[in-house]
Amino acid sequence: MWKDIPVPFFMSVYFFNILNPTEFLAGERPMVEQRGPYVYRKRLQKQNITFHPNHTVSYLEYRSYFFEPSMSVGNESDVVTIPNMLVLGAAVMMDNMPHAVRLLLSATFKSFKEGPFLSKSVGELMWGYDSKLVDFLNKWFPGMLPSTGKFGLFSEFNNSNTGMFTVHTGKDDIRLIHKVNSWNGLTKLIYWKTPQCNMINGTAGQMWPPFMTKESTLPFYSPDACRSLELVYQREGIMKGIPLYRFVAPKTMLANGSDYAPNEGFCPCRQSGLLNVSSCRSMFISQPHFYNADPVLLDYVQGLQPTEDEHGLFIDIHPETGVPLNVSIRLQLNLYMKEVSGITETGKISEVVMPMIWFEENGYMDGAIVKTFHTNLVLLPMVMVYMQYCFLVLGLATVLGAVLLHYSGKVSTFSNFILDTDTEMVSTSSSDSGEVD
Repeated sequence: MWKDIPVPFFMSVYFFNILNPTEFLAGERPMVEQRGPYVYRKRLQKQNITFHPNHTVSYLEYRSYFFEPSMSVGNESDVVTIPNMLVLGAAVMMDNMPHAVRLLLSATFKSFKEGPFLSKSVGELMWGYDSKLVDFLNKWFPGMLPSTGKFGLFSEFNNSNTGMFTVHTGKDDIRLIHKVNSWNGLTKLIYWKTPQCNMINGTAGQMWPPFMTKESTLPFYSPDACRSLELVYQREGIMKGIPLYRFVAPKTMLANGSDYAPNEGFCPCRQSGLLNVSSCRSMFISQPHFYNADPVLLDYVQGLQPTEDEHGLFIDIHPETGVPLNVSIRLQLNLYMKEVSGITETGKISEVVMPMIWFEENGYMDGAIVKTFHTNLVLLPMVMVYMQYCFLVLGLATVLGAVLLHYSGKVSTFSNFILDTDTEMVSTSSSDSGEVD
């Protein structure tokens, strides 16, 4: 089960379709509508598994995505309009370059007919589309883009692995089980500015050490977020008869350095609730609809309505084993953009952190697996507890019975002794009386 996870996982993707691209380009506030979900079944399988003498194991975990039309609202052929990340993202990156360079970049965009917005199908935006500009950049500026083939928001995720994880098996110390020893040979990262922010903490995000308490936290390293994250206890609960602890993201997780000093190493920062991952991805990460973020972010974009139930992320854990019962990881990808002098494609766009898509990766125990889990880890321990009391009562009854039996034996022996004594006394008295007669 650890090698080839039998629990069904799904990724639900929601796009923010821009309703007023012309007005947006002219400086007005963007207006978006949420489209989706477009649901994909996610398959996880560990390969290249190697156990080491120091009680660790290394593996590569591959992930594949398969579209589920019956669970989706719409099809991959649906067309949506989102910002052109290649154009508007590159424009911001070139903001401090000489004016002549910016003019040249704008001319390059025009020669490849690349505008500020993309209207493409969901499938193309997810898994990649052909672009002459992408081919040009990969040829003359290799390494500038995260992928070398088609350009898509998730093109590098499908049929790929998350890097070489080496984790503790717990054989020498159960408290270390699942904890990351190294990732891609690294025991610390190189993306951030402080040693604390570069730490690889916790597990790989699938299981945690057992025997949790309400003071426990859920630390894990996410290669997609390029950093370690940590969830905190929120409340108790029950799922299909199985007790659980719910862990959620604290506000400090994505707070900026001004609001939460330990996050200073993740800067340059913008408003709280945004994580700048430009050191490894060309984006900002937040919770969906800017949930738990600085309220000012909602003022920049029309059409967002954050709620905890729909947009907060959580993991439900069985505290005795550290096994997740229900998981919902929700994140949003955002693009920072603004008007850049010399690059006419940016028009008069007001400075904004623009939501592009948000996605939810969720999975939960169900069917035969949850029944087995409930039987082995809830019912049997409960039966064992009751059996302890039954055996205790039976033991006490046995001891009490033995004591009573022993006591009744003594009483019987004493009674017989008294009876025998009385008989002898009567016999002696009778003999003496006969002699007198």
